[in-house]
Amino acid sequence: MGQSKALLPFGAETCLQRVVRILGKQLAPIVIVASPNQELPFLPTETLIVHDPREGLGPLAGIALGLQHLSAAVDRAYISGCDVPLLNSEFVAHIISQLGDADVAAVRDGAFYHPLAGIYRTSLATAAWKLVEQNRLRAQSLIETAPHRDIPVDDLRALDPQLLSLQNMNTPDDYHRLLALAD
Repeated sequence: MGQSKALLPFGAETCLQRVVRILGKQLAPIVIVASPNQELPFLPTETLIVHDPREGLGPLAGIALGLQHLSAAVDRAYISGCDVPLLNSEFVAHIISQLGDADVAAVRDGAFYHPLAGIYRTSLATAAWKLVEQNRLRAQSLIETAPHRDIPVDDLRALDPQLLSLQNMNTPDDYHRLLALAD
């Protein structure tokens, strides 16, 4: 898209600021995994920014790094993309409530998991790094190898009828569509 999706303007804030504001209503601390040398806009002081030393490995490495940095403070973490501007607080709360005794609870749509819409035990950081070292970079691999609970996507429609909490911005058209829906 020519620039970081997280830094795209979304109303009076960037997409990242919006996601952090929504998540910050029910979660703390928040860890942002940024690219090396990426400069980010102002974020609340309780937001920790860590720079991924191994850029280009995809979401699994970001999940591993985030879980690693949160493990001293909390035993579980909600994982989201920073490019999901219409994230719904009730949607997040429902996913968090689904963990139970599993290590991961993630949204599942048929055979596909949404690894950036799930709650993970921070103790999975080591397992996630092992997958990265094995070059098994699909974030879905962590879900499939850990004790997990599936959250059927249709169970979330009562909270988010259009499932906007799962829609990220991959193209300029996605950005403009989500921006229009926010209005």
